[in-house]
Amino acid sequence: MTALIQTIETPDGAFTILTDERQRVLSSGWTSDVEAILGRLPAATRPEDLREGETDAAAAVVAYYAGDLAAIDAVAVKQSGTALQLAGWSALRAIEPGGPLTYTGFATQLGNPSAVRAAASICARNAPALFVPCHRVLRTDGTLGGFAWGLEVKESLLAREAAAR
Repeated sequence: MTALIQTIETPDGAFTILTDERQRVLSSGWTSDVEAILGRLPAATRPEDLREGETDAAAAVVAYYAGDLAAIDAVAVKQSGTALQLAGWSALRAIEPGGPLTYTGFATQLGNPSAVRAAASICARNAPALFVPCHRVLRTDGTLGGFAWGLEVKESLLAREAAAR
């Protein structure tokens, strides 16, 4: 598979997007390190060939940072995982900006309130960051918890979304 990669600047730093030939986001995050973006994907699903170029998703990122928080919702993503992971990633896309859930709340949405570790694992394995907004899930005590791209970025995204609400 040939994939397209693009890095743009955002208020939270460099943001890199990896898409497949159909412009579906495979992986993304706040870095200019292509290897870090590829490393978010299972080895079997990593593209064989990379080309630098413009992705359709970049416009949605620009619009998101300009205040159109819904711009990321229409961007197609492609993820590979278990049935539970796929359901979880789909559920993450339904969390409203400015209305984060706790891991317990997220596990409840998935139909199993005691599956907090599974909910956290779904967030941790999410490759297309921002487009599948795992940053909208917090620890049960309301603290930030983890985020692959750093807690400063997570805090910034949550503040941006709360302010726009």
